[in-house]
Amino acid sequence: MKTQGQMNRIFATERVHGDRRDWHNLRGMLPYLWEFRGRAGLALACLVLAKVANVGVPLILKDIVDAFQDPAIQTLVLPVSLLLAYGLLKLSASLFNELRDVVFARVRYRAMRRLSTRVLEHLHRLSLRYHLERQSGAISRDLERGTRSVSTILNYVVFSVLPVLVEFTLVAVVLLGQYDLAFMLVTFGTVAVYFAFTFAITEWRMDYRHQMNRLDSQANTQAFDSLINYETVKYFGNESMELARYDGTLAEWERMAVASQTSMSVLNFGQGAIIAIGVTLIMSLAARGVVVGDMSIGDLVLVNALLLQLFIPLGFLGIVYRQIKYALADMDLVFKLLERGPEIRDRPGAKPLALSDGGIRFEQVDFHYQPERQILQGLDFGIEPGGKVAVVGHSGAGKSTLSRLLFRFYDVTGGRILIDGQDLRDLTQESLRAAIGIVPQDTVLFNESIYFNLAYGRPGAPREAIERAAEMAHIRDFIEGLPDRWETVVGERGLKLSGGEKQRVAIARAILKQPRILIFDEATSSLDSHTEKAIQQTLAEVAENHTTLVIAHRLSTVVDADRILVMERGRIREQGTHRELLEAGGHYAAMWELQQREGSDALESFDGTPTEDSRPV
Repeated sequence: MKTQGQMNRIFATERVHGDRRDWHNLRGMLPYLWEFRGRAGLALACLVLAKVANVGVPLILKDIVDAFQDPAIQTLVLPVSLLLAYGLLKLSASLFNELRDVVFARVRYRAMRRLSTRVLEHLHRLSLRYHLERQSGAISRDLERGTRSVSTILNYVVFSVLPVLVEFTLVAVVLLGQYDLAFMLVTFGTVAVYFAFTFAITEWRMDYRHQMNRLDSQANTQAFDSLINYETVKYFGNESMELARYDGTLAEWERMAVASQTSMSVLNFGQGAIIAIGVTLIMSLAARGVVVGDMSIGDLVLVNALLLQLFIPLGFLGIVYRQIKYALADMDLVFKLLERGPEIRDRPGAKPLALSDGGIRFEQVDFHYQPERQILQGLDFGIEPGGKVAVVGHSGAGKSTLSRLLFRFYDVTGGRILIDGQDLRDLTQESLRAAIGIVPQDTVLFNESIYFNLAYGRPGAPREAIERAAEMAHIRDFIEGLPDRWETVVGERGLKLSGGEKQRVAIARAILKQPRILIFDEATSSLDSHTEKAIQQTLAEVAENHTTLVIAHRLSTVVDADRILVMERGRIREQGTHRELLEAGGHYAAMWELQQREGSDALESFDGTPTEDSRPV
């Protein structure tokens, strides 16, 4: 645990870096505004005109009050032009403010749209390692706050900060042009002290905000994880433990939130005191001027009106500054994400895959996820064009890593992988992945209709092709037996379907994609033996004339492979056809005998027709 002194030093360092990051992030927003630079300029012009009209109102009010002091002018004959000018300026201020809002709306919301799209695009570009390590709950909350912060900053800058600065400049011109220098000095001094106090206290309060953000994301992650793992929580009866973890994090968040609110009250009181002292001094100077005859009653009214127009929005500006700082802290999460480069990139000059026969070659491939744990060691084998090679072995042997390397989710740490003689690292990732289809062991579906999930294999495919693929995967009858048929929503990650049903959707997608190279990664692991036999023939038909890599645990599914590789600890221990490996009497033969015996025992103890476990849809 860190001491409070250590935490303070950490936050002090973060503040220094945070100031630099704030300016960096603000500059990063400019490209999102450039598309509508004309609109932004027009909105700025409307803002200036609104403030000119706003400052003109007290000037007209001064003339109206002074006119009442002239004995020659009666109430009923007060110059109509002054009253009309007063009303016109009030109307103009309102009109230009609304025009500013209307003109700038598209700028603000387009910037949000562009940033949100860019973030999602960037997340898709990041490599698999990042997505395996990230926390979905935390990142969703961080991104929500980050993209919303763009709108917040633009809103406050255009509708709060710039108007105050323009109005402050106009008020300074009026005070300097018409009154004693003391008025401007007191006004400027009050504003300077106000800003210095606000900035100092707000920077101190940002420590609490950063901790609140961290704890908020952590609590969201815990809640998200517990709901994703709902069944696991129920299996072990750990509802109270999950609630305790969540509530413990929220208790820390509550402590930070209370401290933040307390410090904000100190800030609000200090700001109010500074404005009260400044207004009192200026009004005292104005009253003294009226007494000695240097100023009229109209001047007193003008000074009071100008101060109200200046200090009232200035009071809100303190809140605005705090909100901008909070938004900048939220935005920093997004810009840091955008600055994170993908681990796997296309090389300069990378070319599309020139696919001909689809032959695959692993040449002395080494690979590790972490340097201290080697996964593949000197792996060397090939798959002939149109051939079928199976890889078997115990869990942890490195089988599934082969498919990740073929898709180039990772780059090999030694050796190389070739398709038709082309090193994968010299190819564009898009063209490489377009040529490969996979039926993964763990199929995760979108929370959309089953038709959408099937069509995902080849967007734009005709309905007949999609239905034919479903039929070949032996899932069409199941779909048409559902109440909503093809429009049945499968639930988050496809949880309304059983493992076997999801796997058949994956098989249908691979059929629909029609790739030259196929990977079956435990493609029938979730199917019962009856359905598996029906699917095996389909897979054999699909794989015909395709270069196929089969990763399997169940040896009965690979007996027809041209060659079987037996892997152990990242190396090929045995290889050959099914018959050759059995005759060799080695590791494969022992695995085959064990699985055959387990299958016989299961059949003897089984009573009834095999059926597949299905979830209610």
